[in-house]
Amino acid sequence: MELALFGVWCFIVAAAGGLVGLVLGNIRLPATLLVASGAAAGAGANLAISAIAAFTAAAVHIRAGRINWRLFGWMALPSVLGAVAGGYLAGELPEDVLLVFIALVLFHAAYELSKWQPKAPAAPGEPDVEPELDVRAAVISGGVIGLLGGIVGLILGSLRMPALLKFVGETPRRAVGTNVAVGVLVGVAGALAHLPNAAPDLDLILVGGAASVPGALLGSRLTGRLSEIQLVRAIAVVLVVAAVGVLVQVVG
Repeated sequence: MELALFGVWCFIVAAAGGLVGLVLGNIRLPATLLVASGAAAGAGANLAISAIAAFTAAAVHIRAGRINWRLFGWMALPSVLGAVAGGYLAGELPEDVLLVFIALVLFHAAYELSKWQPKAPAAPGEPDVEPELDVRAAVISGGVIGLLGGIVGLILGSLRMPALLKFVGETPRRAVGTNVAVGVLVGVAGALAHLPNAAPDLDLILVGGAASVPGALLGSRLTGRLSEIQLVRAIAVVLVVAAVGVLVQVVG
């Protein structure tokens, strides 16, 4: 019964995450730890499930053309390296302090995104201009967020998303796709980095992964039905929920 309820929760989380380009592993993590054999095994399993959900959503976003592959290339490597380093540092740093910091950043990011407005469309006859992206911000934010996520056992796409929108300058729809694509590699790298601490619970990965696939498919297919402003507002709401989930994890 516990595993069945866990699967239902994974489906709901994956559907919400697929819609807004977030894996929401921090919302799934408390439930994962409740049914896991241990904290380290649960964190590794959570990362593996996150990678499965992200891969599923990314496949839909690839077909819809919502991934900026150049930006993915710049952001993926530092994110993975950070996640691997964080996985090895897990247990060496005060995790609760980091989680509170992450929650505060999420609340602030949600507030900033609530004020976001789309750029004015090009005048008739003028070509649409691609946004100028800050590659340096993508590299730095990818590495730092990957490191934090590796330490606490999360992909932290909820931090990477506002960074893509606010600091890198990507458009909402392509930020959604690019974020989950990077999340695939971060999840795999983080799960592997946790292996020296404890092998992830295979049964949780199988149940959570199987339930996350249809949820991620459903959510990511709904992304294109929202306007840019609706998508950003939805991201802001989910960031608040994610921040509350992080604080619950600290209290628990």
